[in-house]
Amino acid sequence: MSKYLVIVESPAKAKTIEKFLGKNYKVLASIGHIRDLPKSKLGVNIEEDFDPQYINIRGKGPVIKDLKTAAKKAEKVFLATDPDREGEAIAWHLCHILNLDINDLVRVTFHEITKDAVTFAVKHPRAIDVDIVDAQQARRVLDRLVGYSISPILWRKVKKGLSAGRVQSVATKLICDRDAIINAFEPQEYWTVDGNFKHVPSGKVIPAELTHMDGVKVDLKNEAQVKLIVDPLEKEKPVIQEVTKKVKNRAPSPCFITSSLQQEASNRFGFSTSKTMMIAQQLYEGISVPGKGTIGLITYMRTDSTRISDEAKNSLKDFVHTQFGEAYLNDKTRKELKKKSAQDAHEAIRPTYVELIPEDLESTLNKDQWKLYSLIWQRFVASEMSDAKFDSTSIDFTLGNCNFRANGVKLKFDGFLKVYTYTTISENLLPDIQKEDEMKLIEIMPEQHFTQPPARYTEASLVKEMEEKGIGRPSTYAPTISTIIARGYVERDKKSLKPTELGFIINEIMANYFTNIVDVDFTAGMENRLDDVAEGNLFWKEIIRHFYDPFKAMLLQADTELEKLDFTEKTDIPCIKCGNLMNIKHGKYGKFLACSDYPTCDYTKAILNEIGIKCPICEIGEVVERKSKKFKTFFGCSRFPDCHFVTWNRPIGRLCPDCGQALVEKITKKDHLIICSSKDCKHKETV
Repeated sequence: MSKYLVIVESPAKAKTIEKFLGKNYKVLASIGHIRDLPKSKLGVNIEEDFDPQYINIRGKGPVIKDLKTAAKKAEKVFLATDPDREGEAIAWHLCHILNLDINDLVRVTFHEITKDAVTFAVKHPRAIDVDIVDAQQARRVLDRLVGYSISPILWRKVKKGLSAGRVQSVATKLICDRDAIINAFEPQEYWTVDGNFKHVPSGKVIPAELTHMDGVKVDLKNEAQVKLIVDPLEKEKPVIQEVTKKVKNRAPSPCFITSSLQQEASNRFGFSTSKTMMIAQQLYEGISVPGKGTIGLITYMRTDSTRISDEAKNSLKDFVHTQFGEAYLNDKTRKELKKKSAQDAHEAIRPTYVELIPEDLESTLNKDQWKLYSLIWQRFVASEMSDAKFDSTSIDFTLGNCNFRANGVKLKFDGFLKVYTYTTISENLLPDIQKEDEMKLIEIMPEQHFTQPPARYTEASLVKEMEEKGIGRPSTYAPTISTIIARGYVERDKKSLKPTELGFIINEIMANYFTNIVDVDFTAGMENRLDDVAEGNLFWKEIIRHFYDPFKAMLLQADTELEKLDFTEKTDIPCIKCGNLMNIKHGKYGKFLACSDYPTCDYTKAILNEIGIKCPICEIGEVVERKSKKFKTFFGCSRFPDCHFVTWNRPIGRLCPDCGQALVEKITKKDHLIICSSKDCKHKETV
């Protein structure tokens, strides 16, 4: 019989840890939270100073029974839930369920699932940190008050199934505001003037850019201004004024935190934030590695600090020195990113064993796991490597009263770039130029431009914006984005996040009646106050009391003043089932046609957006845009299910000259291509 019981959150983690601890330990999983606020009602006793009314989560009865049975048989119980606020709260709830004293040394935390880290943590337990628990309770109660108070108003005034949230509403507002800026944007004309110049001694052509005229920085607004400058220059002879040579350093980025990992995985691999966190969870909880057994490959993935433990840093330095030599070892003190947050005790996201290089795990991990592990491993190793060095040359020369500049750069020493292959090296080589060398003008090339509106948010750029503005915390970025997409407030348009009509409506209601809820500064300030609670500097109910009275007034005003919105649009289209006219309704996936005689007649029909191209398979139906369950746009035949043509990429109306299948448009960050829709055909055209 096992003497000790260890409780974790995940069954996968339980299996990994039990192998480390041996036969005296039994490891069970709570499978997440076991107590929470009830789903059927508010669950917060407002009259009794906002006391939360926790209940055992429905369906968790067998889990709780098993935990209680095992706890009674054990000499000692250790609570090894995740090392963050949610994990601390789960441990606190487990104390209540199992009748454990929260002041006893029952709490065990570790940031990596390795034998050394786990065994050390079990030998050094601590009491439950009630301040951290209270910070989680404050967040939970706040979110419940907001969600369960505003959502019923939205159901009555707009339609059923809608919701509002303290963080999700701000994220929706950011996306809606960005779209409003884009729609209101008026392009402004501007011009640049480049020139090609021949370096006579070497015979090489050097491109340069007009920077100043008569010592003043150029700012060209129209073609007339450009002609006044450019026309006289054709007769002038270029004269080199200065040649400046420097060595420039490029330092590696610090190790990943949650937000930067989500951003980089999105930019590099197109992963959604939720997919990144799912894969990171798998790498953290344990992978079976030949020769090592089941081990966690990375440290805990919810963190906002770039701190690396001294032990990990020393191991990394030894690895770099052995693998690459002294020249590649960092000799500078680099600052760590550390925020005012209760999670600063965490390390950055890093591999648990630096010697496990990605190439050795390629056959062990699946494709996406390997991509993410490689990214984390390279970033970690690069963080303690020397700077990359570049030879930089700038040439300033005059052409009449105008100053042109040419810039060149050449890699001198690769440093961390030897490992971090995700950084692009752009070299622009210039010949060896002396001040007295002769130059000749080949051509002047004025070019018209127009200012561009800001781009729509991607998941990566939205996470970056939320982080910079202090909205949410590492654990909330991915679920927030998933929620606003699932609610139909936002949809994915390729990689961009686009507000829906419903999203604009909800955002307008929130902005008009719940100003504080969607105010960025208010939300960021609330996060800081939650941090104060976690640090023991503020009682958690003070936050709730201060928030609730003005919030209650907002609820009353909204419920009184907001008129019920009618989304029904009448049409002259007859129902093919009963003959009554159809109405346009708004659903989770957008607009659709529904019989006006509902519920007597329940006939509905999707409203499809045709793209003006006939189906390449049946040649009868139209190619239309559709939405997947995850709101991702794809294209298919309007005659589905009679015709099963479908593709993620937009068809262009031509057939592949090699195999006869439909050609489609594929746009990435780097390329705009026309490719064949058949996976077996490699036809490709560059646009």
